[in-house]
Amino acid sequence: MAHTATSFDKVYGIDRWGKGLITVSADGEIALRDPTKASSKAVSLPGILNNLEQRGIATPILLRVNSFLGNEIRHINESFNEAINKTGYQAPYRGVFPIKVNQQADVIDRIVEFGRPYDFGLEAGSKPELVIALAQRLAKDALIICNGVKDAEFVRLAILSRRLGFNTVIVLESPKEAETVVQVTRELGIEPLLGVRVKLTNKIGGKWQESSGDRSTFGMNTDQLLHVVDRLKEEDLLHCLKLQHSHLGSQIPDIIDVRRAAAEACRYFVELTREGADLTHLDLGGGLGVDYTGEKRANENSINYTVEEYCSNLVETVAYALDEAKVDHPILVTESGRAVVATSAMLLFDVLESTLYDHPEAPEPQPDDNHLVSDLAAISGYLVPDRLQECWNDATFYRDELRALFRRGQVNLRQMARAEQIYLSLIARIKEMVATLDDVSELEEQLEQVADVYHCNFSVFQSLPDVWAIDQIHPVAPLQMLNVPPDRRAILSDITCDSDGKLDRFILADGLSPSLPVHSLPKDQPYYLGAFFIGAYQETLGDLHNLFGDTNAVTIDLRDDGGFDLLHEQEGDTIAEVLSYVEYDPSDCVAAFRKMVDEAISDGSVETSERKTLMGAYRDSINGYTYYE
Repeated sequence: MAHTATSFDKVYGIDRWGKGLITVSADGEIALRDPTKASSKAVSLPGILNNLEQRGIATPILLRVNSFLGNEIRHINESFNEAINKTGYQAPYRGVFPIKVNQQADVIDRIVEFGRPYDFGLEAGSKPELVIALAQRLAKDALIICNGVKDAEFVRLAILSRRLGFNTVIVLESPKEAETVVQVTRELGIEPLLGVRVKLTNKIGGKWQESSGDRSTFGMNTDQLLHVVDRLKEEDLLHCLKLQHSHLGSQIPDIIDVRRAAAEACRYFVELTREGADLTHLDLGGGLGVDYTGEKRANENSINYTVEEYCSNLVETVAYALDEAKVDHPILVTESGRAVVATSAMLLFDVLESTLYDHPEAPEPQPDDNHLVSDLAAISGYLVPDRLQECWNDATFYRDELRALFRRGQVNLRQMARAEQIYLSLIARIKEMVATLDDVSELEEQLEQVADVYHCNFSVFQSLPDVWAIDQIHPVAPLQMLNVPPDRRAILSDITCDSDGKLDRFILADGLSPSLPVHSLPKDQPYYLGAFFIGAYQETLGDLHNLFGDTNAVTIDLRDDGGFDLLHEQEGDTIAEVLSYVEYDPSDCVAAFRKMVDEAISDGSVETSERKTLMGAYRDSINGYTYYE
C-alpha cells in the first residue's frame, strides 16, 4: 500500500478511533489530550514512559488516565440530563457502574469521586462486590443495585445497609430468591428495597447476543414474574417493589436494537404498574458500546451511534411509551460499565527483538546444490513489477519443493539454509515493490504469510485476555516514529511460551489487518507499542499463564502544560507473590534451593565460594518482576 509523506500517522486510524483522547504530535509521537480542556497541550506518551522509567517504573505498564475516566462519566451523565431536558422527561437519571467490569480499588474510588455530583452509584453482582460498594461514601441519592444469585447472607447485608442510608436495591432474579428475601425480611423486621429482573424477548446483535433474549441466564419470564408479584402481595411487600430491571444487552452495536428492547421493557413496566407495583425506577441495564475500530458501523467491534444518540433514544422511547399508557415517568437507570472505563486504560510495552521473514542479501548457489536452488535464485532475473505475482508463485513453489527434499534426506542442511536465505531475499524485494504499487491486494494478502514476528514484553493472557478468549480487538499502534513510514509488517508475539500468545488482528485506517505496520527496530532506543481502550474486564479476567503476574500499574492526571501528575502506583507482581497464588511458600522455595546448594558443596560439585552467588541469583529472581527486565 502506497502512502504519502504526510499520511504515516494515518495508517493506524488513530483519528477515527482515538475519540480526541489519543492523538499524534508533530514529531510523530502518540500523545494524550484531556478532552475537557481544549486549550491544553497534548502529553507525549513516550515522554510519560521515559519519566516513569526514571522513577524506576518499568514496562510493561498498565497506564490509567484519570482525565479520561472523569470525562466518560461526565459525558454519559450530562448526555442523559440533556436528553431529559430536551424531551421534557419528568424524572432524573441515576447511573450505576457494574463493579465486575473493573474491580480495582483505585478505579472504583475514582468512579465514586467523579460520579458523586451526578448521584452515580454502583452495581454489585456478588457478595464481595456488595462489600466493596458498602465501603464507598456514595452520594445520598445514589443507588446500589444488587444483581446475580443471592443467598440469605447477601440479602441480610443488603437489607441492613438501608439502616445506614444506602439505597440498596435487591433485584429478584427468581421465585426462589424472592422466598429468601421474604424469610430474611421477617427475621430482621426491616423492609427491603426491591427490584425484579425481567427477561426480554428481543435479542440484540453483536458478540454478546446470548446475554439478551428469553434464553439469557438471569431474570424471570412472565409466569415467574407474576408468581413473584402475587407472593409479594401475600406478604404485604408489593409496595417495596420499586425497580424493574431489564438488561438490554452488552456492547450493543445497533441503536435500533436499543430502541426495540427499551420499548419492550416499557411494556412490562406498564403491566407491573397495573398489577399494583409502586414502581419508581426503570433499570435498562448495560448495552452502551465502545467504538473500538472507529468505523461507526453496527458490528462486533464498533457501534453505529454516539453516546448522545444512545441517551436521547432511551429517554424518548421510554417517555413515548409511558405517556401513551398514562404512567408516570420513572427514574431512569442504566448500568454502563464498558463505556465508562474502557477508554481510560492502556497497556504500554516494549519490543524485545524481532524475527524477520526477509533478508537483504542472497548467497550464490554452489555447484553441488540441487538444481532447485539455482531455479530459486534465477527468479531475481525477472523480478519486475509486472511479474510480481508470478515471482511469488515460483519462489513459494521452489522453496516448498526443497523443503520436501530436505525432509526425505535428498538436500542437506547447508543447501536448505542457502535456499531459505535466497527465498527471504526475494521476499524482501517483493515487499519493497508492493509498497510502491496500487491494486495488488491479492499479493498483499499472500505476503501476510511472511509477516515478521515482533517479540514483545507482555502477556496476552494476563493483560489482554479477551483477545485470546473471545477475539476482542483493541487498537494497537507504535508510540513513536509516526512521522516516518513504517517499513515492515508484523504480528506481535508475547513473552509466554504459547502459540496463542499473540496479536494478529489489527485496526488500521482501511479496515482490519492480520499484521501491523511497524518500523525496523532502532538500535539506540526502545521501540514501544500501546494497546488502547483496555479498561473494561481485562484486569480482572487476566490469568497466570506461565506465571506472569500483574504488570506495573499507574494512574496519572494530564496537566494543561503538557506534563502529568502521578496519582497512584501499584507495583507489578513479584515472582514470590505469583508463587504464593499457586500455593507455593516462597520461603520454602528458598530453603529447598539452599539445601540443594549445600548438598552440591558437600559432594564437591560446587565450590564453597559459589554459594553466595547462587543464593543471590535465586533471591534476586524470586523478589523480581515476572516480566523481562
